[in-house]
Amino acid sequence: MGRTRDRGAKDQAQSFYALALSEAERLELNDAGCVEGVDDEIALLRVRLRELAQQSPQRIDLQLDLANAIARLVKTRYQISSEQKRSLKAAITKVLEEVAVPLGIELGVGVGGTLRR
Repeated sequence: MGRTRDRGAKDQAQSFYALALSEAERLELNDAGCVEGVDDEIALLRVRLRELAQQSPQRIDLQLDLANAIARLVKTRYQISSEQKRSLKAAITKVLEEVAVPLGIELGVGVGGTLRR
């Protein structure tokens, strides 16, 4: 289970790294701290991959490295926790029961707890 940190802990972490940064970089660090998720990073890497492919088409090695980095970020972006999976399964089950049962569709539980008609 991941740790949650309060705003004070985040400020302390930024202060820790801020010691190695210029004033302009410290401002950028504060801006970066407000970004949630990895969507911006995925988009930026896609732009860089296109530039690399256009400017250095012979550097397949770098293009593959960048494509692999994008793939890892996309995987991270769509990875959900076990708790989220359970919640999603419960929500889908509830919707199916509330829609299917009134329509006369019989639902049962199959192997592994999956719904079956």
